[in-house]
Amino acid sequence: MEPQLQHRVTDSVATVVIRHPEKRNAMTAAMWRSLPPLLDELAGDPAVRALVLTGEGGTFCAGADISTLRGSPEEAQGLAVRAEEALAAFPKPTLAAVRGHCVGGGAQLAAACDLRFAEEGALFGVTPAKLGIVYPASSTRRLVSLVGPATAKYLLFSGELIDARRALRTGLVDEVPPEGELGKRVAEFTRVLTSRSQLTQAAAKEFADGRTDRDAYWAGQARGSGDTAEGVAAFLERRQPRFGWSVPTSD
Repeated sequence: MEPQLQHRVTDSVATVVIRHPEKRNAMTAAMWRSLPPLLDELAGDPAVRALVLTGEGGTFCAGADISTLRGSPEEAQGLAVRAEEALAAFPKPTLAAVRGHCVGGGAQLAAACDLRFAEEGALFGVTPAKLGIVYPASSTRRLVSLVGPATAKYLLFSGELIDARRALRTGLVDEVPPEGELGKRVAEFTRVLTSRSQLTQAAAKEFADGRTDRDAYWAGQARGSGDTAEGVAAFLERRQPRFGWSVPTSD
C-alpha cells in the first residue's frame, strides 16, 4: 500500500493515522499535501468532536521522507509548515498519541496538536541541525511556547533525542501512560473531551493560542448557546449535560 494518511471516525473522535511503515511513518510530499484538506473535511463534520493523530504500529513519525528534500528543500519545508498550521488551526481539541520515534516533522506535527500523550519508551527529537536546515520561525515559536527557550535551544541546537519522561518534565508531553496502555488512556480521555462543552473548548483554544479579537464574539455565543443553563441544570439534577452548541463550519 502506498504511503498515506488513513482516518476513521468512531464515537465522535476522528483518528488520523500516519502510514508509511517502510520508512518509520516518514511523511512524503503527497502526505503533507493531503493533511490540510483532510482536516478541513473533518472540521466540517458535525459528528467529529475531537481528533487524534497517531502513527501506524510502533512509531509515530520519523519526520519528512528525506528523499523529498533532494529537489527543493524550501518547497518541502513549505508543505510541512502548511500542514502544521492546518493542524494547529483545527477548531476542535486535538491530541497526538505517540509511540516510538517522534522526530523532525513528526515532532512538528505533534507540537501543533493541543495535547500530546506519549507511551513509555517514546523518543522525541527536533533535528534540522543534522541536515543544515533553518527550522521555520512559526515552528520555532510554537516549540518555545511549549517547552521554553532553553529546552527549545537544546533540541534545535543539538538534534539529540529525549525520552518521554524528559519530554513530560519540559512540557512537550502532557501524559506518559505505561507501555501498552496508550490506546486505553487516549480512549478514556477522548471520551471525557467529547462529553464536555464544545463552546468552552473552542473559546479556550482560541484564547490559549493568543487570539485577542474574539472576546465579544465568544460572549455572544455563550449568551445564545444555552450551554451554561444546561450545564448548571445537569449539575443540580446530577445527570450528564446535553450541550447543544457545536463549532460553526464557517468560523
